Amino acid sequence: MTSPLPSPGTPTSESGVIAIIERALLSDETVRISAPGPQVFDPETGQYVPGPPTVQYEGPGAHRAAGGPGLVLRLEGQPYKDDGDGRYLAFTPLSAPVAPEGAEVTIVASRDSAAVGRVFTVLDPGESGTHSVLRTTWMRISKTGGAA
Repeated sequence: MTSPLPSPGTPTSESGVIAIIERALLSDETVRISAPGPQVFDPETGQYVPGPPTVQYEGPGAHRAAGGPGLVLRLEGQPYKDDGDGRYLAFTPLSAPVAPEGAEVTIVASRDSAAVGRVFTVLDPGESGTHSVLRTTWMRISKTGGAA
């Protein structure tokens, strides 16, 4: 016999654990996730150009390095996905939207002054899953900032 499912909005032990983890791991940084805005027409050039980015999320988060440079075997004439160095992981609450591929993640505030102002490019849409307690997003550094 199974236990009845809680009704929507009812606190569960899982939501309590998630809240504890978010307070413990997402309290030191503020991150901003921005996606490219819709294209706008430039009357001077007669072309469509990228519009200003739209902020999808700004709030508690964290980031960390995700290992060293990868090794890519390039076969002549074969396409490959660029696998340079500088891979990082961003962590946001599950309530944050999934960051789309190509979005930018900016470290707005951090205890580590060298991290503030760093900008990362999202490599793949943010991960989601049944047992997730934080949203995880793979990214690559695109701009360093801050003061060491």
